[in-house]
Amino acid sequence: MTGRDLSLHNTNTKQYMKTNKSPWSWIPTLYFAEGIPYVVAMTVAVIMYKRLGISNTDIALYTSWLYLPWVIKPFWSPFVDIIKTKRWWIVTMQLLIGAGLAGVAFLIPMPFFFQATLAVFWLIAFSSATHDIAADGFYMLALDSSEQSFFVGIRSTFYRLAMISGQGLLIILAGALEHYTGNLRLAWSITFFVLSGLFVLFFIYHRFALPRPDADSTKVGDNPKEIFREFGLTFASFFQKKGIGLAIMFMLLYRLGEAMLVKMASPFLLDTRTVGGLGLSTEQVGLVYGTVGIIALTLGGITGGIAASRKGLKYWIWPMALSITLPHLAYVYLSWALPTSFILINIAVAIEQFGYGFGFTAYMLYMIYFADGEHKTAHYAICTGFMALGMMLPGMIAGWLQDVFGYQHFFVWIMICAIPTLAVIPFLKIDKSYGKKDHLNTAP
Repeated sequence: MTGRDLSLHNTNTKQYMKTNKSPWSWIPTLYFAEGIPYVVAMTVAVIMYKRLGISNTDIALYTSWLYLPWVIKPFWSPFVDIIKTKRWWIVTMQLLIGAGLAGVAFLIPMPFFFQATLAVFWLIAFSSATHDIAADGFYMLALDSSEQSFFVGIRSTFYRLAMISGQGLLIILAGALEHYTGNLRLAWSITFFVLSGLFVLFFIYHRFALPRPDADSTKVGDNPKEIFREFGLTFASFFQKKGIGLAIMFMLLYRLGEAMLVKMASPFLLDTRTVGGLGLSTEQVGLVYGTVGIIALTLGGITGGIAASRKGLKYWIWPMALSITLPHLAYVYLSWALPTSFILINIAVAIEQFGYGFGFTAYMLYMIYFADGEHKTAHYAICTGFMALGMMLPGMIAGWLQDVFGYQHFFVWIMICAIPTLAVIPFLKIDKSYGKKDHLNTAP
């Protein structure tokens, strides 16, 4: 082999390694890293604040603001596409998330920890939402269509594992540290230092493990005026869609009860029986809500997907809407009966979470259905913004309502919130074939 041939061989080898790294080497870790900061902002923060003595009203109001980055994500997603590469955004956001988690760990022992950690959590949430945009875009750029189809289940699985690790294993660790150290703030500081170290490892690993696809290139050379013009037209076209008002009502109301329930579920499990809670320990909450509950949620989602693929969204919209609302009766039972059996509590939570997973399938399919068209990617991103807004606004008042009503009547109120969810269903216009397996196989 001549020197020129050797040089060409080395160049081709480097190019192959640059673009053909096995997806198995980065997809599992990438989507595990995507799930962790979301569950930290949405669930772990709630449990931590409850254990550190913050009121339910303040917990629900202020942690609900952490949804805001996901609400406004559609507004800045084009800039992630234009400025720098998706790869750059991924590794940079992972480093920032790691730094933010370390900041939370440092601030927990401070007298003003609530305000300070909330500010850092918001930055973590913003970085996490940006990481979501970049990771999902990178997934489409680094894989061909057949690989995207093959790995879609893998990425979902590892995202779910992140949920289990965050709501389950991490909470169990924090609870064990509470008992070992006898100091709640120290225990949670150590927990967040562990999380921070994990994200530093993610940053280092993905800095080398992520491929460098040619399609992942910066677009800073594009005309900024044209970019803003196209973004404006795309955004405006969403609100010109037929049935937009009804669609927005559906996206905001479908999870009305769940949006309030999810904020108070962990505080209810943790609160003492004298104030109407179940009096579980931190480790028990990690097991029942973060492990058993998430597994049931995942199984519900899988079952919902299989069901929808056979009969379609229109057939399943009513059963799924009932599934996401009626199982809230499990919390009505728990709050009135206050059972002491840990097994019974696990069963009740699993029923509610399975119903949520099954019913949420209809929500996701409807957003995909409504976003279909010329700008379906951007329009789907806008739908996810309304989805986050539908969780944020009701969640903000959940703690205040619970403080006013008490747990028993609060969960009865959650059942009443099923009425707006179900009232909008009869007016939805859905193609009978949409969601069926044959339709999904031919859909763009």
